[in-house]
Amino acid sequence: MFQAIQWDPSLGIDLGFFTIRYYSLMFLIAFGAGFYITKRIFIAEGVSLEKLDQLLIYTILSTLIGARLGHVIFYQPELFLEDPLSVFLPVSFVPEIEFTGFRGLASHGAAIGIAIGMYFYSKKVTKKPIFWILDRITMPVAFGGAFVRIGNFLNSEIVGKATNSDYGVVFVQLGESFPRHPAQLYESICYFILFVVLSLIFWKTQVKKRLGVLFGIFFTLLWTIRFIVEYVKEPQVAERADWILNTGQLLSLPMILIGLAIIYFSNRNANKSDTSN
Repeated sequence: MFQAIQWDPSLGIDLGFFTIRYYSLMFLIAFGAGFYITKRIFIAEGVSLEKLDQLLIYTILSTLIGARLGHVIFYQPELFLEDPLSVFLPVSFVPEIEFTGFRGLASHGAAIGIAIGMYFYSKKVTKKPIFWILDRITMPVAFGGAFVRIGNFLNSEIVGKATNSDYGVVFVQLGESFPRHPAQLYESICYFILFVVLSLIFWKTQVKKRLGVLFGIFFTLLWTIRFIVEYVKEPQVAERADWILNTGQLLSLPMILIGLAIIYFSNRNANKSDTSN
């Protein structure tokens, strides 16, 4: 009934003097699309676009720094001792010097990094509560996350488990001949759906007036998606393969609880404000 797909793409677009790697290209698309989506929101709400330019800088730096540190702390802590320069540089120095590009990025670390970045952005730029900007970046983050996972698929990384059937994708670059679940695409599709849901809530309802509720919904659904998809992913740390829940799931559980707590307390605060008025 199904026919496995043989997946063996090139590493990127070869310009002769330079190769644009697909993973890097997906990040550029993610940030570019996020800028456009947020610009539409800022224009609709009468917010100065000068603040949008600063938001882009805060978002890029906090995302990349948080994602890289998150990966090393959660999945590869030995790098701090074995090859510390490679933590922040696109170069590996052990066992030999090799250009690796910026790889090894963790979404949980990115989430923490973005939260910290938005705290400083709110304090220094918007002068508004942090949940004001967090509510408004939910859509671009969900949309961008979908492209990042497509980049993982193009890179043949963060692969799914073997399907033990004719269904799936054969990642030829990994030297394999059996099909796996395209877990990256499952996650990407879910993020696109999440983007649509968040957009409908933001543009068609009054939820955005309740600071934090939209972000809470986003956080809860995002990490629920991640938790579920992890069941068909190969563990990123082989030594933890026999754990009941893998690292990604263990990190997602507190994020889900945080999301639910944000929804509860944000709604409660909004109700108190409505009553006092």
